[in-house]
Amino acid sequence: MGPSQTNAYVCFKKKPQTFCALVYKIVSFRHYSEGKTLRLKEKTQEWLRRSLDDPIAKILAKNSNLTKTQLETLLIDVLAENISEKSLIYDEKARLRFSAVSRGAFNRTLRQAKWNIIQSIYTILLLGYLGVFEDTRLDPYLEIANKLQTYIKAHRDLLGKKATDEHLRIISTLHEELKASLEQLSKPRTMSEML
Repeated sequence: MGPSQTNAYVCFKKKPQTFCALVYKIVSFRHYSEGKTLRLKEKTQEWLRRSLDDPIAKILAKNSNLTKTQLETLLIDVLAENISEKSLIYDEKARLRFSAVSRGAFNRTLRQAKWNIIQSIYTILLLGYLGVFEDTRLDPYLEIANKLQTYIKAHRDLLGKKATDEHLRIISTLHEELKASLEQLSKPRTMSEML
């Protein structure tokens, strides 16, 4: 045995209770931490699944500049800390994805998502600057944006309240109108006909 093994053995012989207690604390803390991380991952992924499976979100995502993976990564980066109620490092965020990835892959995807968002915003700014939004043929897109805001407000108003049949009927009607309008407006032919 080398000197470090002898010292560990001697220490163990002199104070077995202290060594055993220390091992127990380390093991129980690790299991507690792993369990907490697993619950956070399950909670986050359930929230992501509900968000990404929403029919309106699907239509919007399908016609956005973001891939499904980029959208998932962006949502985790922006909103996962609300679920965990604490600040998360990128290693932790990377493990929250449906298929866990390295911190580097997570950051790369996040950078791509942010770049796509910036390009989309600049496209909107460019169209506004060049006067394209003043054309009344784009009014259906502005109307759908207003309907989306109404739909979101109706959902928020129901949080924590018992929904009446009338509220549910209104939200259902708004939901169906939005789906139909978004599907129609997402077709390139529709924009060609308007412009």
